[in-house]
Amino acid sequence: MRTDSPPQDRYLDPHQARERQPTQFESLLGDALERAFGSGVHSLPALVDALNRTGPNAPDGQAWTEARFTDLMARLGR
Repeated sequence: MRTDSPPQDRYLDPHQARERQPTQFESLLGDALERAFGSGVHSLPALVDALNRTGPNAPDGQAWTEARFTDLMARLGR
């Protein structure tokens, strides 16, 4: 009879890779992205349009462009 049970240390926490709490801007951006994806937006151009309509603005205060968005995602993903 096997009595193997899954090890408790393999529990996956959705924030396990996070080294710090998100900034207010990151939280607002995450909320805006969730709303956009939830409304059916899935392409980069449509996502940029949604962010420009609903905010927040890009970190430099300017409107979003595809380059601004992808650069920020690359930086935040490091």
